[in-house]
Amino acid sequence: MKLGARILKTGIAIVLSLYLAQLLHSPSPVFAAIAAIFAIQPTIYRSYLTIVDQIQGNVIGAALAVIFVLLLGNHFIVIGLAAIIVILLHRKFKLESTIGLSLVTLISIMETTSSSFIQFAGIRFSTIMIGVFSAFIVNLVFMPPKYENKLYFKIVDTIEEITKWIRLSIRHNYDHQLLKEDIKKLKENIHSMELFYKMYKEERGYFKKNDLEKSRKLVIYRQMTTTARKALDTLKRIHRYENELLQLSEPFKQTIQEQLDSLVYQHEQLMLRFIGKIPTPPPYPEENVYLNKEELFNLFLTFQTEINDKDLQPLVYHTMQIIASIIDYGEQVEHLDILITSFHSYHHNEISIEEDENE
Repeated sequence: MKLGARILKTGIAIVLSLYLAQLLHSPSPVFAAIAAIFAIQPTIYRSYLTIVDQIQGNVIGAALAVIFVLLLGNHFIVIGLAAIIVILLHRKFKLESTIGLSLVTLISIMETTSSSFIQFAGIRFSTIMIGVFSAFIVNLVFMPPKYENKLYFKIVDTIEEITKWIRLSIRHNYDHQLLKEDIKKLKENIHSMELFYKMYKEERGYFKKNDLEKSRKLVIYRQMTTTARKALDTLKRIHRYENELLQLSEPFKQTIQEQLDSLVYQHEQLMLRFIGKIPTPPPYPEENVYLNKEELFNLFLTFQTEINDKDLQPLVYHTMQIIASIIDYGEQVEHLDILITSFHSYHHNEISIEEDENE
């Protein structure tokens, strides 16, 4: 069991909302805590958007609650009708994310028809907003998320797994069932990378001067994700068409193995160059060759012309898919190299990735 930052922030937000509600002598501080739970968000920017939406949504909920109680009373059928209208209005104004808390506001206000109903409604609305603002304060002050760390290490871990399996697969030295299970996990990892990328993109810095650097980083991280996806696609095709690979001539198989070994090695080196563990430009530029696409393609064309048996045509089609996937992967690695080299020409070793990425 892992205690994550968001879990801890939710607990702090509940404590803060209850404390502030009691400090302001609210008769029902529990509603502030409920609002804080709804309002906590993974990023500061999302928290800002949430507080704006929650204000609008809760105003709608509170206003409808007052109108319905004054006109129709607070019978449970009336409350249900008011809830339906609240949901429809939220969908109309594209405030779907605030429906839950707005319904809490509605029901909490409509539970009474006392003579001081307007004052009661105002107190309940204020108590709920205390919870919303408490969540925003906690998001702003306590443990700001470091999604760049999470994103980078998720990419590195995923690439390490993919390249390990590519090396094993191309030598036909692996457990088929284990690889099949790991491919599913790698797909999930890439999905997590995309989520972390989105979170990092939403983070807002405090200084404008960092905006340009972050924009360049975003382009690189997006390309890293694309390259990892292409590497996984190559691994899947090698795994799927393993029998076809075994039928190729020894020189052809050896060339594919050498090209892939070079490609995955360069991919791993690029990840280290990005954070400055390897200098940019690399110390031995002559080694910076990822893939001899012309040699690989010519070997495939030769192989294609040598296959005259129609029964072996599926072998040609499947081999073509493997070669195309490898070439596509190589082009993505080349593009990533260009982006990283360009980045370091403007920002010399300014990448700050902390080792404790699981904080």
